Amino acid sequence: MSAHTRHLVRIRPHLQTHRPPAHAIVTALIAVLAAVVGIGLAIPTQAFADGEVTWTVRTGDNGFGAQRSSYSYSINPGNELSDSIVITNRGSESLELGIYAADGYTNEDGQLDLNEAGATPTGVGAWVHGEGDHLSIDPGSSVEYAFTVSVPDNATPGDYVGGILTSLTSSSDASQVNTDRRLGIKMALRVSGDLAPGIAVENAQLDWAGSMNPFAGGDATLSYTIRNTGNTVIAALHGTDVSGPFGLFSSEVEAEDDLPQLLPGETWDVTTVVHVAPLVWLTGTATVIPLALDAAGTTSQFDPVYAKAGTLAISWMLLLTLAAVGALVWLGIRLRRESAARRQEREDARVQEAVQQALNTNAADASKNGQSDPANPEPNPRV
Repeated sequence: MSAHTRHLVRIRPHLQTHRPPAHAIVTALIAVLAAVVGIGLAIPTQAFADGEVTWTVRTGDNGFGAQRSSYSYSINPGNELSDSIVITNRGSESLELGIYAADGYTNEDGQLDLNEAGATPTGVGAWVHGEGDHLSIDPGSSVEYAFTVSVPDNATPGDYVGGILTSLTSSSDASQVNTDRRLGIKMALRVSGDLAPGIAVENAQLDWAGSMNPFAGGDATLSYTIRNTGNTVIAALHGTDVSGPFGLFSSEVEAEDDLPQLLPGETWDVTTVVHVAPLVWLTGTATVIPLALDAAGTTSQFDPVYAKAGTLAISWMLLLTLAAVGALVWLGIRLRRESAARRQEREDARVQEAVQQALNTNAADASKNGQSDPANPEPNPRV
């Protein structure tokens, strides 16, 4: 049975970023994001248990600076530069480490991660070259590993992110699982040339789901994909608006989750839920404001990008309730009309009966008055 490999990564530095709510002052947002956009992109750390990692890494002290938190360069196509990484064995046993460069990517948690050693590099991982891929370090000793960054002549201008990684692989015969512990430092490259930040909002879709309570409303879910269409690392602010017909009863919601910084070509799926009433037709609007680091090192805000989607929002429970109420009202009106008609029929019959009785009485009186009285015979007319 083949052994499985488990990868544990610790990449220095660990910089937590936080995006204030979308309604805050834009200048304040730009100031917060200025340190983490573009060249300043941070790579997260994955925690290790005590004693799992017995070595440390840091950048070499040279013309690029001392005690740097990461590597960051601006370089022209066709040029190269030299730098170093210092690895220190703080354990009591000798260390046998692998060392290599890798391209970076944004993982499903929205954090910057580095490819495994077997992945084919196309950027930083392909341009960084050192002397060998293995290090032997005695206990308490340090090794300075020199490397060069050689950017090809045909390199596309823009941002590239990766890192230098040291790796220790250990195996467990019992579980047949190999554990790959990686510790490294991130590297951000900006290749000089025309910078073209860009962002697109794609595949916008709005869905509405009602509840069993006909008067409780429902949830409108707006989902869409943000794509970095430019050649620079980009961050973004985003918000969602859901409204009824003609823009009535608008509900604006600030996204609770931070959008990760996206490398060129990367995408990120966004889903926002808004509680709204069943307004028959809903329109959802996604607003995304791109932020990127320009050539002068200043964070710039670009024009918002919008995407819209619509959906029916009909509460069938409410319709059934209204239909039931309508049926009851109609039935009540019908019964009332039928009752009124019966009363009218009875009244008409009573009147007709009274009229008939009156006619009969008059006829009887007339017949009685038309007969001769025997006690008082009418005298014979004289001739």
